[in-house]
Amino acid sequence: MEQKQIRFRGDSGSIFLNLVVNTLSVFIVAHGLRGVHVDDFTTALIVSIIMGLLNVTIKPLLILLTLPITLLTFGFFLLVINAVMIFLVAGWVDGFAVDGFWWAVFFSILLSIVNSILFGLGRRK
Repeated sequence: MEQKQIRFRGDSGSIFLNLVVNTLSVFIVAHGLRGVHVDDFTTALIVSIIMGLLNVTIKPLLILLTLPITLLTFGFFLLVINAVMIFLVAGWVDGFAVDGFWWAVFFSILLSIVNSILFGLGRRK
């Protein structure tokens, strides 16, 4: 009989894994876009931590407040919310800069794609 390992979403191992994958994603995507600048891996780590905190605290409130326009735009307004979140992080973290709104949008889209790829690679057996 095969034993399955049960992992809870909130355990410290998965939090650490999420942080590592998000940090790698920030570092990779920032180096691939000329309009997004991250100084080093430590800066990418700080960006990942702050983005995670904002995604848990402020982003749900912004989504709730902008629900009517999000529904009218069939969800595309969420890209604006993501860009705003990235601009907030860029304003707070020295060594992380975004050159404009569209760079923030591209960064958020590519960050999601790279995160999905890295998490998918990690889940393969």
